Amino acid sequence: MEQFPFAKDQFELLLKRISPDAYEDKDFLFVCIQDAYRGVEELSQSNPVLSNLPINPLQLLLYLINEHHFYLAAHPNQKKEDLIASDDYERLILSISVDKYFTNERLAYQNQSFSNRFLPEISTISLYLNFILGILSRYERNNPERTLIVDLLQKSFSLAHCITLLLNDGFESEAFCTWRTLHENECILQILIRHGAPVVERYLRHMRYGMAFHRALPKEETDSLFEEIKAQMREHDLKSKDTKRFIEYGWLYAVPGIDALPEFKLNFRDGVERCAGLSEYSKVYMMASEVAHSSPVLIYSRKTYFYLITILNLHESFFRLEKIFSSLYLSTVPKEDQERYVAMRNLYYGELMSVYDLEKRRLQSLGIKKEED
Repeated sequence: MEQFPFAKDQFELLLKRISPDAYEDKDFLFVCIQDAYRGVEELSQSNPVLSNLPINPLQLLLYLINEHHFYLAAHPNQKKEDLIASDDYERLILSISVDKYFTNERLAYQNQSFSNRFLPEISTISLYLNFILGILSRYERNNPERTLIVDLLQKSFSLAHCITLLLNDGFESEAFCTWRTLHENECILQILIRHGAPVVERYLRHMRYGMAFHRALPKEETDSLFEEIKAQMREHDLKSKDTKRFIEYGWLYAVPGIDALPEFKLNFRDGVERCAGLSEYSKVYMMASEVAHSSPVLIYSRKTYFYLITILNLHESFFRLEKIFSSLYLSTVPKEDQERYVAMRNLYYGELMSVYDLEKRRLQSLGIKKEED
């Protein structure tokens, strides 16, 4: 039977890197991980399917560390020193950790999936998303008055990353619903970028209105904002029943020429999407809404179709978002950083286009065309 593969000094170095908070319990955890490793090995040997699979000591250690931290946090009245000295406590967290390791890592339920993270259809856009999200993490964020565009970009690319993870795990309809939110974000971004400060300022003001609507502000400010809301609604001949729609979409009145927009309404499809110039997505957006609201389309969906329609719309949204991001990024960084990004883009953007074309042909092979074709 194999021994735990790390010597004590190697284990301590590993523990210090992955969980500095747990380092003070290094002696206790070293005993635990060795016992857990032996327990996993014994269980593996008794199962022919698992006997030839290597044990992942890092995953096992992470389960142990987190069970230990959770128990301490959930039982603040128990002294850690007494628990560590107790054989019963060690057996408890060993049992739970080994059980979770086996069930979640070795025997985890797997949906049928049309993809995996190693295929270029996923790995290329994942690389690009990780690169961009890494860059955005260095920008100031979460200060809407100054960082609204960066915040919307960060959320959009995070949603795109989430979609790739869902597709990897065989959750095609859930990924499609997430694209719906991504599309809403990108439409708002398109409008704000196109029309600039006046519309951005109005959007921020309506964010404040939203906080007042949900009673998240002091009463005096809330009352003042509602007076402001009522006055603006009167200007646009809106009734009290329109209050929520005005708060959510009324910022669109700041868009130049909005009154001339055919069939403009205070909603997403006839307002935000149309102002963004992306109305060709209205049918696929409506279908994503049906899936999101648990219609029969969700329960009896064709996995192949929703995989392909999601990955195609993901790439189309990404192409538009990347254009906004690159314009912002390349105008704010030194030449060396510009060259690094352009080199990465030259290497992988073409492969993204190839992936898009391939997946489009696959969809057409099912006898289906995208809505905008």
